[in-house]
Amino acid sequence: MKTIKGPAVYLAQFMDTKAPFNSLDGLCQWAADLGYKGIQIPTWESALIDLKKAGESKTYCDELKGKVESYGLAITELCTHLQGQLVAVHPAYDIMFDNFAPDEYKGNPKARTQWAIEQLKSAAKASRNFGLDVHGTFSGSLLWHTAHPWPQRPDGLVELGFKELANRWLPILDVFDEQGVDLCYEIHPGEDLHDGDTFERFLAETNNHKRVNLLYDPSHFVLQQLDYLTYIDHYHEFIKMFHVKDAEFNPTGKKGSFGGYNDWIDRAGRYRHPGDGQVDFKTIFSKLTQYGCDVWAVMEWECCIKSPDQGAKEGAPFIQSHIIEATQKKFDDFAGSEINEDHLKKILGLK
Repeated sequence: MKTIKGPAVYLAQFMDTKAPFNSLDGLCQWAADLGYKGIQIPTWESALIDLKKAGESKTYCDELKGKVESYGLAITELCTHLQGQLVAVHPAYDIMFDNFAPDEYKGNPKARTQWAIEQLKSAAKASRNFGLDVHGTFSGSLLWHTAHPWPQRPDGLVELGFKELANRWLPILDVFDEQGVDLCYEIHPGEDLHDGDTFERFLAETNNHKRVNLLYDPSHFVLQQLDYLTYIDHYHEFIKMFHVKDAEFNPTGKKGSFGGYNDWIDRAGRYRHPGDGQVDFKTIFSKLTQYGCDVWAVMEWECCIKSPDQGAKEGAPFIQSHIIEATQKKFDDFAGSEINEDHLKKILGLK
């Protein structure tokens, strides 16, 4: 068993143009004052990191790491969710996902995809330069528009979609392998990797590439009505990252999992601050500890009711209260004696 590390906070949702949320120094001081021990860095935020430079210069990474550590914090992981999304985009989503790309690549899907791929390769090298062994991202999606099969999916469509997705990711995964870094896909609605079955499809198409791993976030499973606890039993060996985010699902006679195109506040399934939703975090922390998952517990604030200010303040103590110090002693080992085969045979009546 392993004791989960934390508490840590994902900085993505807290970025702002106003201090202290507009600089790495400001966010580090803010996080440390709130009791966090680590920060997870979204690499698309240029105010926090120059990803290309980080992939090229260990000196730059050492300086950035030293700055973070001067506040008593650790960099838990780097993340490329937005860039990972752009590795695979169906044309129906081109206009909206262009918002995630630099201006010079907007309106040019092929150039945008190549930029995203190079960003991921830089992220692999940057993670190694920081001394990190894991990295978080999204898979992107070519098939999401066919998730509910109407019109009916033609035979072979899903297989071809996952083959193409794997082909795009394999060169990236190989770079991560060269750097000794595990790539953790956040299983998430809207991605082609959105549940256990789709993860297994992707794993098979990548020939069980050893760098294909998981970022576990139970909130996304509540919205799908997927058993997020048994999921850990199935996939604990792949879980290398952990987002602490809550959710709730309250269907009515008017709306269910698809949400009726409503805003988050009016959806049956919606994200909540940790402890305010329906996720059983006590059991999650117990399972992850029992299975020896070597992860940081990183709070991700996404709540349609509670403010980010209150969420950030409550996040660190919430996580700290759930971290289980893994026992190194068996509570029922009273005798503490060495194995004596003759003695054991006598107990069994064999001697």
